[in-house]
Amino acid sequence: MDIVQFAVSILLFFVLFFGISFLLNMVLRMSWFMLFVFPLIVLLIVDDFPLNRYFREPVGALSDVWSSILSLSVFDIIILLSGFLGTLAAGIVIRLLRKNGYQMF
Repeated sequence: MDIVQFAVSILLFFVLFFGISFLLNMVLRMSWFMLFVFPLIVLLIVDDFPLNRYFREPVGALSDVWSSILSLSVFDIIILLSGFLGTLAAGIVIRLLRKNGYQMF
């Protein structure tokens, strides 16, 4: 992977997940909602089969996705962790805004 592509991917995942998490936290008033949803999103990013396989063959699907997660490269793990950090940062920012009196609606 090219270093420029790697740096852009890290920034993109951080900003993307920060924005989505911030908006969902603002609308749902649940500061850490996306932090719990993030592992499900990672499963959907990593797998290479249809979503309905999780319902038809849950054990086989989870086994396949687990082997896919274990075979990720260091670059992919760092990129996914930057998305997680973006989600965490959004929760912290929402908490600080609410603590300082900012009301969403």
